[in-house]
Amino acid sequence: MSKRDFYDILGVQKGASADEIKKAYRRKAKELHPDRNADNPNAEEQFKEANEAYEVLRDADKKAAYDRFGHAAFEGGMGGGGGRPGGGFHGQGDFASAFSDVFDDLFGDMMGGGRGGGRNRAARGSDLRYNLRVTLEEAFTGLQKTIQVPTSVQCGSCEGSGAEGGAEPTTCPTCSGMGKVRAQQGFFTVERTCPTCSGLGQIIKNPCATCGGQGRVEKDRALSVNIPAGVETGTRIRLGGEGEAGMRGGPAGDLYIFIEVAKHPIFERDGMNLFCRVPVSMASAALGGDIEVPTIDGGRARVKIPAGSQSGRQMRLRGKGMPALRGAGKGDMFIELAVETPVNLTSRQKELLKEFEKLSEENNPESSSFFKSIKEFWDSMKG
Repeated sequence: MSKRDFYDILGVQKGASADEIKKAYRRKAKELHPDRNADNPNAEEQFKEANEAYEVLRDADKKAAYDRFGHAAFEGGMGGGGGRPGGGFHGQGDFASAFSDVFDDLFGDMMGGGRGGGRNRAARGSDLRYNLRVTLEEAFTGLQKTIQVPTSVQCGSCEGSGAEGGAEPTTCPTCSGMGKVRAQQGFFTVERTCPTCSGLGQIIKNPCATCGGQGRVEKDRALSVNIPAGVETGTRIRLGGEGEAGMRGGPAGDLYIFIEVAKHPIFERDGMNLFCRVPVSMASAALGGDIEVPTIDGGRARVKIPAGSQSGRQMRLRGKGMPALRGAGKGDMFIELAVETPVNLTSRQKELLKEFEKLSEENNPESSSFFKSIKEFWDSMKG
């Protein structure tokens, strides 16, 4: 099977510049890399083919020989190109160098940055999470609350530099300030965080006695937090720069406050609406009347119970619910009736209820309809 034209493989014209060839190879390598094409059985072979083409076309002498003689320039006897173009896959030589040219562009997103990414870079502090429990009343009104946060703060002795007396750090000799070291594994060049400087690119010869060279110390901090009205369980509040201090003067992380609204003994919340279950006597439900119910703002509201109300009936109080979070308007409050059956009856109460039941056969439409349906069901079964 004849070899494909190297220019066609990379998708460039014969007169393409070195920069155009490199850009074309970068695109092809990203597209065809086997790690990104697990479901394509031909990806590895196509990837090797692209690398073989680039290894030749990136070199001015090899490119000139290829332009003149084609593939024959690298086959036995021609001697113009200096070796087999695909030799990089069978030995580490030229291909490792070619692949290194675009390694950072190919895997910069996975390796945490491109070439030299660790140079003079201080480490950012970690983000912190604080769980804050508030009452439903506090969620209704909002509040200003002071919390104690255990965290790391910048060392005052070295002003965050990590060096005794605030001296300047020196360039790491292992990685030459890059923050990363490279190792050859087969035909791949693999980058790892420098073990000497932990990726910072700098070392401290005389660490600060207070913080041990970290540039930060452990300390509890008091923070005033504004909790807006309308928060609910799961609401997250971000305080930028209030997290853990960075190492050696690096930027601080953020503090995330997660809100939990405690369960209320009277009200049940559903978004902006509140529900209140109110027990009423059997007589009040039958005769109707007025009842007084509490509201979340600490006030009272009078609600009229229609005569003949059943358990589960709801009445709405508009605008008596929870406020919208950082918005206008309020939800509603729903009163749900729970008709209560009397217990521990006296003899006289029992007599009166029995007499009332005899006189109420026509006053229970739901039960009459239910038992009528049962009778029809039984009759149909007999038939």
